[in-house]
Amino acid sequence: MKKLTIKTLLLLFASSCTVSEDPIRDPQVYACPPMQGTNGEQHVKADKYQTILDGTVSKGVPGIIMTVFDGRDGHGPWTGSSGKADLKNNVSLKNCNITRAGSTVKTFTAVTMLKLAEEGKLDLDDIAAQYLPEETITDIENADIATIRNLLQHSSGIYDYIQSPHFQTASLNDLLKEWQPNELLKYARGRKANFEPGTDVDYSNTNYILLGMIIEEIEGKPFYQVFDEFIFGPLGLTFTSFASENPVPENIIRGYIDLYGKLEVIDATQYSGWDYHTADGGLISNPYDLYLFLQAVVETEIISQNSFEEMTEWISPSYDDEIFYGLGLFKMKTKFGDAYMHSGDAIGYYASMLYLPEYDSYICWAVNGNYGKIDEFTQSKEAIELFIEKVIF
Repeated sequence: MKKLTIKTLLLLFASSCTVSEDPIRDPQVYACPPMQGTNGEQHVKADKYQTILDGTVSKGVPGIIMTVFDGRDGHGPWTGSSGKADLKNNVSLKNCNITRAGSTVKTFTAVTMLKLAEEGKLDLDDIAAQYLPEETITDIENADIATIRNLLQHSSGIYDYIQSPHFQTASLNDLLKEWQPNELLKYARGRKANFEPGTDVDYSNTNYILLGMIIEEIEGKPFYQVFDEFIFGPLGLTFTSFASENPVPENIIRGYIDLYGKLEVIDATQYSGWDYHTADGGLISNPYDLYLFLQAVVETEIISQNSFEEMTEWISPSYDDEIFYGLGLFKMKTKFGDAYMHSGDAIGYYASMLYLPEYDSYICWAVNGNYGKIDEFTQSKEAIELFIEKVIF
């Protein structure tokens, strides 16, 4: 839902402005330490998995990193990469490189809220507004009656700020702007809610801005510091951080957009400023860390069994019977069975983490490109099912 509106902005931007050429950079900028705990060329299925990545890049995708764990074979996780981290400077992508993971952070936000509930600091059925200053929720319809559970499950009905034409215009006027939470919430104020809380589900980034602010009110520190204490540190996610402290790390791989569907990409690495300071996006990571995180969630290593059961109480939206909403997690029907997942995109980047309960298997991937044909090859339902088929069978 985010992508369609932002793509329109970028089309307008590209048609009216000259896009700067990719900078010349030292390839050593992208050097990274060997990854521990995951196999590369030594994995028994390395050739099979590498063929998937090489085939994806051969279609015109700039680069892809993937981590696979097949719980049926006992061979442990595999991580590999293909393509380029930097097209201008001809730098090959490595499996240890970092990239933007966008809205996958919503699962981290949800896990943090569940852990706060486990500690007795909140109840999921509390009215969310009781943890927020009145000025934060002013003129945001349903924000005064939606529960924390409603926010987590996108069942609040609260308007998604990204859908606002005024926000889109403001973004177009300054694609390099770093937006603060209250600046974004302004575009949800005065907008009609989509439905009464609890009567339907519909994706809204506004929900997760509010959840991040609740974390800060309860813990008295930035939400991403709480992520570090609750999740990044305990799980050893050494390649994961949040953009707020370092929005565009020097060593992040370049991100590209295929605006016109011709696979003639342009560098868009700097264009994700609305995600840097809010809990609805802004995650920097790589597929191996996403796998470690998702596995810890599924195996209840980081939250309790009861919390995971609440997380996976699914609701199907009135307009779609192929996707189900949990708490910071989705269940998607595929022709190979159910997949628990969350994906995320920023301008120039896409990432997805996926668990297949029927096969006890995980597939996590990230690409440094989106829009146009790139989306067809990496994030459409057909692409996801093709990845599943090639990995599992």
